[in-house]
Amino acid sequence: MNNTNLEVKDLRKLFPVHRGIVGSILRKSQRWVHAVDGISFNLDKGEILALVGESGSGKTTTGLCALGLVEPTEGKILLQGMDIVELAHGPRKQELRQKAQLIFQDPYESLNPRQTVFRAVSEALGVHKLAKNDKQKLEIAVSTLEDVGLKPASTFLHRYPEQLSGGQRQRVGIASALALNPSLLVADEPVSMLDVSIRAEILGLLLRLRKEHEISMIYITHDLASAAFISDRVAVMYLGKIVEIGPAKVVLKDPLHPYTRSLMSVIPIPNPRRRQTRTVLKGETPNPIDLPSGCRFHPRCPVAFDRCPNVQPELVDVGDHHQAACLLVDRQIP
Repeated sequence: MNNTNLEVKDLRKLFPVHRGIVGSILRKSQRWVHAVDGISFNLDKGEILALVGESGSGKTTTGLCALGLVEPTEGKILLQGMDIVELAHGPRKQELRQKAQLIFQDPYESLNPRQTVFRAVSEALGVHKLAKNDKQKLEIAVSTLEDVGLKPASTFLHRYPEQLSGGQRQRVGIASALALNPSLLVADEPVSMLDVSIRAEILGLLLRLRKEHEISMIYITHDLASAAFISDRVAVMYLGKIVEIGPAKVVLKDPLHPYTRSLMSVIPIPNPRRRQTRTVLKGETPNPIDLPSGCRFHPRCPVAFDRCPNVQPELVDVGDHHQAACLLVDRQIP
């Protein structure tokens, strides 16, 4: 029995760089931003995959492509065997919007200040014809709000976003997505704008909803601590490439790629006996328009050697469903 919900195959997304009037007159060659540059992964039903990495690594673009909100330059994205691009530009577009939903990063900007909580949660039900009448809309809205922890729902239905806390707003955003009974959620930094005391509650909520509704989830974050808490697998991205992927416990306990190791080294650890030496990367992230030759990480890599500028490493299977793209994977990384 096939348990795969989402398949991403050789995904590339290049954005054109505006040449300007002078560039057009001089007919300068078109340049491209390599946002996502050839990545592949599968996502099973009920599985959470965390995409982690610095800003500009391609995490959000990957998520938007998976939702059909950004059209890939190359590659295939299949949701339950259906081509995302064909769904997004064909007569079944609404079916895609129902099956794949986005949880926004900023709960203060993602809700319409003129809409009540009830309208925010129930509006899409009318668009997708999932409720026969207003009574059924109300029933679904109440059930969904209580499912995300807003109890009793009757006290929230007629409130406006300004009357809610940040955590309550994010729960409303999750409820709006959940009301459509999607099979895929893309959560883009869903707790980064929330107080630390609320983050664990929202992450716990997402874990419970995943289990109860068997929803697949792409969890986008730069925070490895939250990725370790919520995800089944972790994919580490750098300049549009996946440099390491595998089960969260395996990757975060024994990272093989130097970039993953550097990210792990700066996670705050309360116990001083368990702290490790921080690896502070030198230089700035290279320009995604003019990519380095060979391994894209080599200009900042603390263990780069003579082959790194000349050879682009591919993901190598190292066991336990763990893969890393580094020329030193077959050796002992110092």
